[in-house]
Amino acid sequence: MLLNRNRGLTNLHGALVLLILAAFYWLYAETIITWFSHSIRLTREANPVPYFLSVVVGLVLGWGQLTAVGPRLARLAGGEAAGLATRQMVIVAVVTFGLMFATQDRSISRLFLGSYLVLAWLGLIVLHLMLPSWLARRFFGRGQPIPTLFIGRGDGRTEADEWLRQRTHLGLQMAGYVTLESDAAAETVAEAMAGRNIGQVVLMELPAQNARARAVVEACQARGCRLLLHHDIEERLGHPVASIAEEGHHYFTLHDEPLEEPLNRAVKRLFDLAVSLPLVVLVLPPLCTLVWLMQRFQSPGPLFHIRPRSGEKRAPFPMVKFRTMHLAPASESDERRQAARDDQRIYPFGHFLRRHSLDEFPQFWNVLVGEMSIVGPRPVMPLLDEEFERQARSYRTRHLIRPGITGLAQSRGFRGEIVTPEQLHERVRLDLYYLGHWSLWLDVQIAARTLLQIFLPPPSAY
Repeated sequence: MLLNRNRGLTNLHGALVLLILAAFYWLYAETIITWFSHSIRLTREANPVPYFLSVVVGLVLGWGQLTAVGPRLARLAGGEAAGLATRQMVIVAVVTFGLMFATQDRSISRLFLGSYLVLAWLGLIVLHLMLPSWLARRFFGRGQPIPTLFIGRGDGRTEADEWLRQRTHLGLQMAGYVTLESDAAAETVAEAMAGRNIGQVVLMELPAQNARARAVVEACQARGCRLLLHHDIEERLGHPVASIAEEGHHYFTLHDEPLEEPLNRAVKRLFDLAVSLPLVVLVLPPLCTLVWLMQRFQSPGPLFHIRPRSGEKRAPFPMVKFRTMHLAPASESDERRQAARDDQRIYPFGHFLRRHSLDEFPQFWNVLVGEMSIVGPRPVMPLLDEEFERQARSYRTRHLIRPGITGLAQSRGFRGEIVTPEQLHERVRLDLYYLGHWSLWLDVQIAARTLLQIFLPPPSAY
């Protein structure tokens, strides 16, 4: 019931948002044509229909942003609503102006389209803050609330109250909280449900005894009420899990892996090729020339620094980057030593390359040949790999996917030297989040943030 009500609320909200913004498009266009055509160049000779369709297509493509918010849609804070609206309107803007540039259309006013997108963005924020809760009251608040009985541990009442508080907009009402502390489970449940017209039972954890679990099921079936079972396997394992179903069997796994789906892997690979091929052909050659010339003056030696790294499933590969340090005799201690702020081994132009991430550009060749991806966990030196594996128990899980030129951790400012266990654990956490939540949109976001850091490096870039 809860899943369907949440899904229905999301879909209804999305449909109404689409209709409202579509109607506003035509209302705004007619207003501009009638009253403001002298300041915003939009006449009746212009054809706004293709751009109306691009707005609709952009909103449909952004529907997944609503789904990602999920049950929180009816209780978004202002910042969350603004972020959701921004992500949706970025997609709409890309589709709209992509159409304009593809068709070289000069008849439509860019000021009209830009001002519409800004006003639509502001309207989306208001709609996200007000419309879902109004829809929930309209569809789930008019009838009788659903009395909900909770069954769990003796110390679980606070958790049940918080769970219900976040879902009252779906028409739920607390009807009581009982525990199954004796073998008379059937009698306990029957007494709690007697005379209360219970519509739903929430079992906060699966009882250790099968007989008690069956007693709850039978009591719910006898009274025709819904049963919702909350699994506590994450608490028992001390680790987040993802549920999967296969041929009627249900399993739990430590990580979801969307990149194990062949189509997703193909999409990610196409994204890698679409970005890396032009950069390798057009940008890398002149950049190599510039770096080679600067090295001749400041630190003569080879142009590239090529060292082994662990790739997908720990397969070794030679990672390429511009050399940013003076030549020195190879030693194991130097290989293990991370680059630090004001590191004397780095020549002056090397500092510039590292700070603006330009030293990583040759890795687009690694991407092109399939050894790396644009986005993924950053590979480190083999000796550090071994050390980090001892410090972070989940570290090796990063190797389930290809390493990247940049990653979720790097896009959030976690770059440079790792000097504390907390820094390492946070990077691993973000890498594992990426592993379990990959999407093309997430790759685009990470790549865009990294591109911005080239021009505005974070303090951790050195």
